[in-house]
Amino acid sequence: MKEQKLTELLEKYRMGTCSSEELHLLQNWISDSTFAEYQISESELQEEMVLLDKKLSLSVKRRRLWLQTVSAAAILICCVGLFFYLKKDTKSKIMYTQKQEIVSGGNKATLTLSNGKKISLTDAPSGELVQQTGISITKTADGQIVYKVTGVPTASSSDYNVIETPSGGQFKINLPDGTEVWLNAASSLRFPAVFKGTERNVRLTGEAYFQVAKNRAMPFKVETENSTIEVLGTHFNVNAYANERFMETTLLEGSVSVSSPSGSVKIKPNQQAQFDKNNVQINVIPVDASDVIAWKNGYFLFEDESIERIMRKLARWYDVDVEYRGDFSKISLWGNISRYKNISEVLGQLELTHAVHFKIEGRRIIVMP
Repeated sequence: MKEQKLTELLEKYRMGTCSSEELHLLQNWISDSTFAEYQISESELQEEMVLLDKKLSLSVKRRRLWLQTVSAAAILICCVGLFFYLKKDTKSKIMYTQKQEIVSGGNKATLTLSNGKKISLTDAPSGELVQQTGISITKTADGQIVYKVTGVPTASSSDYNVIETPSGGQFKINLPDGTEVWLNAASSLRFPAVFKGTERNVRLTGEAYFQVAKNRAMPFKVETENSTIEVLGTHFNVNAYANERFMETTLLEGSVSVSSPSGSVKIKPNQQAQFDKNNVQINVIPVDASDVIAWKNGYFLFEDESIERIMRKLARWYDVDVEYRGDFSKISLWGNISRYKNISEVLGQLELTHAVHFKIEGRRIIVMP
């Protein structure tokens, strides 16, 4: 009876129709003694359940990694392979021209002050970095940059600072008004050393997640090449990379107004405003906002994404070049992979789909059918 029910649950899991109750029932069955032979620790099991609860699998559009007609025992083995695929070494066929591994990105950034002075935040020790009249800039022990008003600032609203992350970098900064910003790789944020006047204006290139400090008297505005996002105090993500077709603003909490050359829209939590650079139009679509900020939480999350977009994400994070040898226009992938694995492990997971293969030459990734 249990075998029959397990077969039904795994089939529903494959189709993405499991309820929360059914997912946890499946969790309990998977975590019993049946899995003892795999020697998975309880902590590892709990970590991997995050993936199960999101009901994610790595697959090719119109092709599943699941077998359609197999016994419950065989399905169980298949489930184990998927369930722990982030824990086990991948036996991929990736070809190398060098032995040195390409490691993941990390906390790297440069801060340029309004007087032109550049500070490498990557190498700077924790503690106070700069003391200006009325403003202290500090690097915390956990690697964040914090602006703190310590008196009456002498800086004007035209005295801008710029924080930039390279390819392979990310960084968190606390702005002078208390707003927290997480910058993704290959991104920059221009902001005043002190916010004065009736607005708090910053300019973004690349991608960042904002937790804006509330101040009804001074709206917070994020300017990008194509749009302006205005808020009073809220949590949202902006993806404004120049090499992406869409400029995407995703709301997690509060309310956001997005203005573009084609007009303006207001979005609610779990909505995304997409500005299409090709036809200069803006549309609002429903999303799971927590999935959009997977990058901030240490994961690559691919949801029906093209090979090209996936590789652009990898190129920015691992600081590599990408070359294509074949047509991948009809292939899209789903998956959830740690951003802190070496690139060969990430590419190995993508190769499990049998839809794409890779060759690594120095810092160049060659994508092949």
